[in-house]
Amino acid sequence: MHGRSERLKAFAIYSSLWAALGAIYLAQNVARRYYLGDPRPWQDSWYLVITFALSAALTPAILQLGRRWPLERSSWPRTAAAHFVFSLLFTFFKGFLATIIYQLFPALYAPLPVMSFATELTMQMVYGAQNGMIAYWLVIAAQTAHQYYVRYQERAQEAMRLELNAAQLQIQITHARLSALKAQLQPHFLFNTLNAIMVLVRQQKIAVAEATLERFSDLLRAVLADSDAQEVSLERELEYARLYLSIEQLRFSDRLQVQISADPDVLEAAIPHMCLQPILENAIRHGIEKQGTAGHIAVRAMRVADQLHVVTADNGPGFTADPCLGADGIGLSNTRARLAQLYGSAAELRAEMGARAGAIVTMILPYHVICEGYADAVGLERSGAQRAHSG
Repeated sequence: MHGRSERLKAFAIYSSLWAALGAIYLAQNVARRYYLGDPRPWQDSWYLVITFALSAALTPAILQLGRRWPLERSSWPRTAAAHFVFSLLFTFFKGFLATIIYQLFPALYAPLPVMSFATELTMQMVYGAQNGMIAYWLVIAAQTAHQYYVRYQERAQEAMRLELNAAQLQIQITHARLSALKAQLQPHFLFNTLNAIMVLVRQQKIAVAEATLERFSDLLRAVLADSDAQEVSLERELEYARLYLSIEQLRFSDRLQVQISADPDVLEAAIPHMCLQPILENAIRHGIEKQGTAGHIAVRAMRVADQLHVVTADNGPGFTADPCLGADGIGLSNTRARLAQLYGSAAELRAEMGARAGAIVTMILPYHVICEGYADAVGLERSGAQRAHSG
């Protein structure tokens, strides 16, 4: 049914085109006769109607020949020669049919005398051969142009499909790399925290160990709630940071002071999930732990033009190795790799010595806002954050 509908649609289209072309020729013929003062302006106009009607009726056969012998570059001379022969046969057959019509309806000759079949056929071949061949090649040319257009569209769609597949594959590869980096980071964070709890237990600091384990469970629930996300809001990431640092404050008692602040208008900014934790852990292990005096860690987030700056500073001994490489082998280098995968050259992680002492790590990200409703959908463990603040 669908194929029949398409054929009827095609027939209606090329019949309309032939009718329009015939109307143009008919109008020209009538105008010429009026201009020349011919008292019979419609005389001989029937041949135009019959000519274009026969061309429309024979067009399906021409199209079939065009599909059977398409004009391709590889076989152009052979198929062009074949169509030249077909155009001659088309012209003859068309003239033959026109002759039969005139013989069956002699009133079409009026007021001219009726010609014999042979004379009429000769007249059709002499005066109509050129128009017949032009009509044939016009159909073939239109069909060939349409075929090339369809192939061009198919190639363009195929190219778009391949490009889309390549883009989707690249996204999958990037997501896999990011997931691998997160998978590498999370066990590192878990093991270090559990080791710290084990140290407290061995030191018989049971109450502190229990409080640490409780806050650790709060932090773990909050982190797992966003385990599938590569980006979260800055507000949520700062909550993770507060929970993590509250655990470290239990370990160091009064030796660790924490200050976390952010401009209110950047709290919904997007930031990689769990990107602050390795930076803070780096500051604890290579800064606060290495000194016997009170330690201080400050986190500050602000917007600078179209960038988000998150600065982490401590008052420890600073970097003893090349700051571009990081100090822990996983923390800063892992974070740099995640930033490169997520943002390319638009993000940067700077590690440098403080003006007087300590280390400063600045994370620079392209500023964009996390999707609305994301925080409500995931659900941060607010109770754990409140316990961290009260501790």
